[in-house]
Amino acid sequence: MAFARTYGAQTHFLEARLVSVEVDISKGLHSFSIVGLPNKAVEEARDRVSAALKNCGFKSPKQTNSKITVSLAPANLKKEGPSFDLAIAIGYLLASGSIACDPEGRIFAGELSLDGRIRPIHGVLSYAHMAMSHHIRELYVPKENATEAAMIPGLKVFPLSHLRELIDHLEGRISLKTAEPEFHDEGKETSITELDDIVGNETAKRGLIIAAAGGHNIALFGPPGTGKTMLARAFQGLLPSLTPKESLEVTSIYSTTGNLKGSIIRTPQMRAPHHNASRTAVIGGGPIPKPGEATLAHRGILFMDEFPEFSRETIESLRQPMEERSVVISRTNLSCRFPSHFILIVAFNPCPCGHHGSAGKTCLCTPRDRARYHNKISGPIIDRIDLWIEVSKIDHARLTYRKNSDSETIRGRKTVALARKAQEQRYEKEGKLNSDAVIRDSIDAMKLSGAANDILKKAGEADGMSGRGYHRIIRLSRTIADIEGTEQIETRHVLEALQYRKKG
Repeated sequence: MAFARTYGAQTHFLEARLVSVEVDISKGLHSFSIVGLPNKAVEEARDRVSAALKNCGFKSPKQTNSKITVSLAPANLKKEGPSFDLAIAIGYLLASGSIACDPEGRIFAGELSLDGRIRPIHGVLSYAHMAMSHHIRELYVPKENATEAAMIPGLKVFPLSHLRELIDHLEGRISLKTAEPEFHDEGKETSITELDDIVGNETAKRGLIIAAAGGHNIALFGPPGTGKTMLARAFQGLLPSLTPKESLEVTSIYSTTGNLKGSIIRTPQMRAPHHNASRTAVIGGGPIPKPGEATLAHRGILFMDEFPEFSRETIESLRQPMEERSVVISRTNLSCRFPSHFILIVAFNPCPCGHHGSAGKTCLCTPRDRARYHNKISGPIIDRIDLWIEVSKIDHARLTYRKNSDSETIRGRKTVALARKAQEQRYEKEGKLNSDAVIRDSIDAMKLSGAANDILKKAGEADGMSGRGYHRIIRLSRTIADIEGTEQIETRHVLEALQYRKKG
């Protein structure tokens, strides 16, 4: 008989790898085997491809007296999912002589239904990145994924709805139109809580603006019902839109993990895992490592409400992404790194029942319960959170008050945008914020006045600050100075930054 080779793709962690789909047909007792470390979904392609070809007017592979072998190379890369259906079908048609075309320079990716229709798949944006790196200029994908892949310039993306349509195009009977990118953000939330919706808590609002301006982690603590969650939700509205580079980066993550709802993500995303979420769900992992909430929050916000209720293992595993902006997952035979550059917002009550220290409320917790609750947050985690802000109860009479002044949200966004522009000019690197500054930056670029430096040294000695905490105070002071548009860090900036340190 004959042999044919087509090309597909497989996501490997958050990147795609080119897969050579080789089809060999030889005489003998009928068999149809797929080799190359396929999982169950890939093995079942035999039935999907056979039925789809039959219903498109071709002889089904199951109706032949031939030995059909499909090899997915490289053989040491695990193959998952139904995206190889299309490449296997075209490879079989070429090997059997049913169609004639040149498959070189083309990638075929899509799931086949039994009647030949083509269903959407995950990870198409990473396929497009990979295609360009291999100098492949044609990508054939389901029509639902086409605008996503078309965001990569220089690549011809052909949207497909049916196998018959693809065959007619390859043989020249019709000419498919290439897809055009759509840069509208379908994944954007339509109802984001804003600062204008929150009455009082001016210190907390100020803290949110500082955190957004410099990319600092922030903790909100206080009795139940004081607005901690509302403040965290309002934080999302203070952040500027993602840059084009960041947008593609985040969209690719959501595409690969199957979380992409629109064509492109332009706004920083907020992820809010429940406190019973496992360490693997939050950080990532599994037998075949997958990204967790920390990676889905990349370039956005990871909000952890009821923070001490998370397992200690989960809380401690945040150390690496908070410091290195990435998660490394190691196994016996592999190691992978997922990006996790997020702003962490945590919220919690003063004790498990929430009423410790509240006027008119009786705390039902024992001293041991309260100690256990607070000891869940270790010193290294405390050191990595720059702002600790108490959220107090608001007088009921103020809850129906609606002010007529200018929008706090609009003022906050302008303040954040100006502060971030100053940081971009300082570090001469897009996207780098004060929270990302290394020790060298803290010394060379922060520009503390003599008086501010003296106060910081005295406070560090009196409080027994760690080296990490000391430099984080400098970075936070730099952000406060940027908000005021001041070139040098003055005494008042350091004093305000010290005010946000955790007490006790």
